[in-house]
Amino acid sequence: MIQYPFLNNQSVLITGGTGSFGRKMIRTLLTTTKVRRVVVYSRDELKQSDMTLDPQFQDERLRFFIGDVRDRDRLERALDGIDLVVHTAALKQVPACEYNPFEAVKTNVLGAQNVIECSINRGVKRVVALSTDKAASPVNLYGATKLCSDKLFVAGNVYSGGKVTRFSVVRYGNVVGSRGSVVPLFLRKRKDGVLPVTDQRMTRFWITLDQGVDFVLESFELMHGGEIFVPKIPSMRLTDLARCIAPGCRLDFVGIRNGEKLHEVMVVEEDARQTIQLPDRFVIIPAHHFKVFEETMEWQTAGPCCPEGFRYGSDTNDRWLSETDLTSMIAGLDLPEAREFARERSAMAV
Repeated sequence: MIQYPFLNNQSVLITGGTGSFGRKMIRTLLTTTKVRRVVVYSRDELKQSDMTLDPQFQDERLRFFIGDVRDRDRLERALDGIDLVVHTAALKQVPACEYNPFEAVKTNVLGAQNVIECSINRGVKRVVALSTDKAASPVNLYGATKLCSDKLFVAGNVYSGGKVTRFSVVRYGNVVGSRGSVVPLFLRKRKDGVLPVTDQRMTRFWITLDQGVDFVLESFELMHGGEIFVPKIPSMRLTDLARCIAPGCRLDFVGIRNGEKLHEVMVVEEDARQTIQLPDRFVIIPAHHFKVFEETMEWQTAGPCCPEGFRYGSDTNDRWLSETDLTSMIAGLDLPEAREFARERSAMAV
């Protein structure tokens, strides 16, 4: 079924396109839309080569471009003829960013600046940048660099001036099954009989790759420029997650690592006064009152503003992931351990 008609005959570039999110976005674009061209922009030639051999990506509309968001000249060349950009490239591993802080800044901050400037220069129409819950009141360098990136993309609308390019941000929580996620770790560790859990009080937001991709594409259609879109998604305690995946395993509480929070927040109290509530999302509109943001202010009539002091946190969420929901999410993952998990649960249900 063809979806998102606004994508008809559009050329889309995805930075970091060989990652978990990028691959899912590409499959969605190729199978459910009438895009003219999809360009993968990433620095890992091996992953690009693997994708060219994968039957899921055999499509004449798909192009591969080796490059780094740090390299402005290369990025500007890749953006030639591009209508829309999905910016996913980032250094995301919290310990790696702490140990290599300058590298994190080069990719997550200076890379964001390059995407902004090159998109304006090349006449790209719309750019959506992926953020993270760790960018709200950050306590680690990764979150701090992504907060800086978010600010750059919002301000990029002013920098663009009278040109066509507009920028918005999507911020969401942990992606079930993505690389580095705790779900694949728990699936592997359950054979050992012990699961390492940081703290029994810890909660997190959860979203699937499919939901994340759909949310980004919907944001392209909704955006005026300058918004930070936050989906309303469920939370789950890490202990409940562990017991769902491996009910017979012992939980080993290892303590919170440096740079971690007990609970994640996606809308902080300070942003509440400029945050609009919709049935399925929050929209943080720019605090600035520049002329370029006049269209964005139309959001104020789209739904009620959050009350003063509102906080959208994983611990105070009114939506919680049930064991049935989580089991369904895990069973749909493209992982050998997930397929084994699904078979076991099916056998138990018989």
